[in-house]
Amino acid sequence: MARQLPSFCLHRIKSSGAAGAAAPPPIRDKEEASGECPAGQLNDGSKKAKDEKEEEEDAKKAGNEAAVVGRKVMVAADGGSEEARTALQWALSHAVRPCDTVVLLDVVRGGGGSGKNRGSTPRGCQHLEAMRSICQAKRPEVRVELSLVEGKDRGPAIVEAARKQGISLLVIGQKKRSVTWRLLSMWMAGMKGVVGGATAADYCVQNAGCMALAIRRKSRRGGGYLITTRRQRDFWLLA
Repeated sequence: MARQLPSFCLHRIKSSGAAGAAAPPPIRDKEEASGECPAGQLNDGSKKAKDEKEEEEDAKKAGNEAAVVGRKVMVAADGGSEEARTALQWALSHAVRPCDTVVLLDVVRGGGGSGKNRGSTPRGCQHLEAMRSICQAKRPEVRVELSLVEGKDRGPAIVEAARKQGISLLVIGQKKRSVTWRLLSMWMAGMKGVVGGATAADYCVQNAGCMALAIRRKSRRGGGYLITTRRQRDFWLLA
C-alpha cells in the first residue's frame, strides 16, 4: 500500500522553487556590456591624442631651432697683443659654443675704415687674420668675422660696436698694472667727465650693454686666469 508524503513537504518544495527562481537579467546596452566605447568618444580620444603628439613635435622642433641659433661673442684684438691673444684663447676654451660666431674687433684712430670686414683683411690689420687663424685651428666649426671701427678712445668705440652688432658676450684682454697705477686710474675715473682715467677693459666691463669680461693670465708660467666682471675683480679661475 502506497504511503503518502506529508503535505508540508510539497509546500516546502513549491515555496523553495519559487524563491530560487532567478530574475531575468537586466537589459544592458550592447556596447556597455561588451566594454567598448561609443564611436563618438573613440574619435574624440584619438583626435586629442593626435593633437598632443603634434604639440610635442612642434615643441621639440622649436627647441632644436633655438639650439641652432647661436650667440655673437666679440673679442677685442688690441693690435694682436699678448693680452688679446690670451682673451681669445680663454674665449675659445671656456665661452664659445659650436653654434656661436666669434667677432674679432679692433679700433683704429682714423683712415682704417669702419663697420664689418668679413671677406678680406683691412690694410695694416694682418693681426686680425692671424687671430682668425687661431680660431680656425682651435675651433674650426665656429664662424669668425672681422670688424674694424674708428674711434678716439678704445673703450667707448668697443662698447658702441658691441651694441650695434648685437653682441651677447664681450671678452677683452687686460694688462697687469701696479697698485699705484690702479689707484691713480681709480681716482681719475672718479673725476666727472674723464673717460680715459680707466683702461679700455675697465670701461667695457662697466659700460657694455652685454656681459663683458676682462681676462688676463695669473702669471707667465700659467696658474689659470684672473677674470674681472662688473661685480667682481680678479676672480681666479684655475683652468
